Amino acid sequence: MPSLTAKHNTTVSVPIRGAEGQPVAANATADLSDRPIAEGWRLYRDEPSEAIRNFLMENFLPLVRYTAERMATRLPSEVEVEDLMSSGLFGLMDAIDAYDIERGVKFETYCTQRIRGAIFDELRAMDWVPRLVRSRTAKVERARKQIEMESGEKATDAQISKKLDVDKDEYKKICRDARPVGVVSLNRKWFETDSSKDVREIDVVRDRRQENPVSRLQRDDLKLLLTKGLSRAERLIIVLYYYEEMTMKEIGITLDLSESRVSQMHSSILARLKAQMQHRSKEF
Repeated sequence: MPSLTAKHNTTVSVPIRGAEGQPVAANATADLSDRPIAEGWRLYRDEPSEAIRNFLMENFLPLVRYTAERMATRLPSEVEVEDLMSSGLFGLMDAIDAYDIERGVKFETYCTQRIRGAIFDELRAMDWVPRLVRSRTAKVERARKQIEMESGEKATDAQISKKLDVDKDEYKKICRDARPVGVVSLNRKWFETDSSKDVREIDVVRDRRQENPVSRLQRDDLKLLLTKGLSRAERLIIVLYYYEEMTMKEIGITLDLSESRVSQMHSSILARLKAQMQHRSKEF
């Protein structure tokens, strides 16, 4: 990482030449802050040094921040502007080393592309999906949008594969590669709040596909407590009605009993369980 601690009053030893082109004082120091930027470029071209390069980098540092902030608006919120700036500084350093003042091109125009390129290179290095997959996915999306703009209707897979000039199997492969498993940062902002602290993904993440093990144990304990001391038929009525959510008619068909008989047994079981719970309430 290039040093950015140099201030505009950085001093370097440069030879001051008179009208005859001869050095006036070999050890004279020139204050770069008092010289135009064009003079700094000439000094760096004639006698490159780290101090002059740092002076030039600090002078054009706002370009790095401006470019990084613009690119960050199109990236996920977990991508920090400071990280983009760190990559952009390497692009600025390369631009300073390769810039030729004799070409007459403004350095701001020239270095912006180098800064963007350095940031893109770093983003590609961070991307775990191969560039070929990204490229083919982009082609599919372009073909889809073009078809929808021309026809005014939603594009079908057959139309897209014909537009891309690929067969059915190849198109399926492209679509399969275009839907890889996603990676989400738990530090990504979920939504903004009125307070100073933003809500992040890790604050709201929840796996709805898995049952809470504590709740599962509580349900099993309660089932064991309710069915303890019951006959097989009575235990099945409780389990099928309250846990399997079957109707009285379905339970009667399962147990080969009439619906009224199942309802009668259910009422009797509830009365006995109520008496048992009242008797055991002292334990709680």
